[in-house]
This record gives sequence, structure tokens and C-alpha cells, in this order.
Amino acid sequence: MVILHDPSCTRYHAPGHPERPQRVAATVELLRKRHPDWVWQQPGPAGEEALLRAHPPAHLERLTRGPDFDADTAFLPEIAAHARLAAGAALAAMDLALDRGGKAFSLMRPPGHHATRNRAMGFCYLNHIAIAALAARARGVERVAVWDFDAHHGNGTEAILQGKPGILFAIVHEEFSYPGTGTAHTANCRNWALPPLSPRADHLAALNASWDSIRAFQPGLVLVSAGFDAYAGDPLTDMYLETEDFRTLGNWVRESGIPSAAILEGGYSDHLPELIDGFLCGWNGAT
Repeated sequence: MVILHDPSCTRYHAPGHPERPQRVAATVELLRKRHPDWVWQQPGPAGEEALLRAHPPAHLERLTRGPDFDADTAFLPEIAAHARLAAGAALAAMDLALDRGGKAFSLMRPPGHHATRNRAMGFCYLNHIAIAALAARARGVERVAVWDFDAHHGNGTEAILQGKPGILFAIVHEEFSYPGTGTAHTANCRNWALPPLSPRADHLAALNASWDSIRAFQPGLVLVSAGFDAYAGDPLTDMYLETEDFRTLGNWVRESGIPSAAILEGGYSDHLPELIDGFLCGWNGAT
């Protein structure tokens, strides 16, 4: 397992914000302690060519100045640089999956799946998973699948990848939750929207259906938007997944044998490090 991480991603914060540095810092501490054999790599920032496949120049320029983008998404000094570094980590994870057939996880912040082509929103500034998917297609991967199991709909990912040839986007999320999108399937974007407080068994069944759609697509690469806010103890959602369920999701990715890379999206419980470890252990085949 390769972990893409730069400690600088924990050096910014908005006071009282749920997307806080401790989410990643505590996870780094736990993973380093439990898995001393895992490889850690420091990513570089994403280049202009990769960014411009997903975002226009005006959006990249807007990230460099205030005011705040919305009530949830603050302008902070150097936030553009932090977002470019997180996008670079997603690209590095994608490259590792394709070039070496390895398992690579981007443990960075800010997250990305709410960022649209032209708008930073929902704690997100650049859409890292869409940037990586479009880069993989540019590399010549015939079919790229994006699997998102974050509790919030990845509206930005859907908007950017909508109608793109050779790409499938599949997501299971909480209906009516932020941002209120993702209620129907389209040609290459598949949405499973679950009502709040849906039984855990129903959630797992939807995840299984979404993963079946990924496998049926027969992708040459799977990119995972790994959000952990569907956990029963998450303060921002009303869902019931447990730690062992995230391990199951990791098992599915491993058992598929498809080259895969994953990036951290949401997850705001104090148990986030355990949830990430469960997913990574399932993916890595740890007992």
C-alpha cells in the first residue's frame, strides 16, 4: 500500500469547521503505527494541463483571492496551493495504479468531489477525482470508472464527467442531504440516493448494486472517492454504516483485480482513522 501525503495539508483551518486538520493528522499517526511496512510518498502539485481538463482558467484564478466562496468554503491564504497539491496526489495515485499495478491512497485535504468546473463549494476547491479520471483518459485508458461512496452527492464530479466518453460515475449517497442533487441516473452517471435513516442492509445493497455497475463497465481503472461520512457516528449525516462495512468495500476493490486508486473525501467523526484503516486493510488484503 502506498500512501500519498504531504504534512502541509494539515497547516490550514477555518475555526470551528468540521473539515479540520485533525482528521488527517490522526489518521497519519494511526496508519504509521499499525502499518510500518506501508510506503509513504510526498506528492507534487498538479500541473496546468491536468487542471485545465476539469476547470477553466478563471476558476483557477478565483482560488487565489477572496472573498469566501460560500458559507462552508472559506477563502484561506494558500488554499489554491493546498488544492493543487491534493489534486497532484490524486494524479500520483492514479499513475501508481496504472504503472505499477499497486494500491495507492491519497491522504490529503481539502476534499474535492463537490467542486464544479467553475465553483468551489462544500469544502472543495478543485475536483481531484475528475482531474485524475480525465488524465487517465488522456493517457489512453479506454474505460475509467469513478466510484463514490461518500454520504454527500458528488455533484461536481457528476457535472464535470457528465457525457464524457469512456467514463462511468457511480455513487451511493444520502438523499436530501447537501447538496441536494443526484436523484436520477443519466447515460454515464449512476445515482443511488438513499433516504436518511435507511437501514444498514439497504445501504449495503445499494453499494453492492453500484459496485456491480462498475464491474459491468469493465474499466481499465477504478478511481474511488472514499468518503467516510456514511458512518453511523458521523455528525453531519443520518446513515448507519459501521467500520467493518468500509473493510467490505475495500475487499470488493481488491477482489476485482482492477487497477485502482483512492482519495479521501469526507468523514467527520472522531473515528475517521479507524474507518480509513478498515477500508485500506480490506483493499490491501490484511487480516
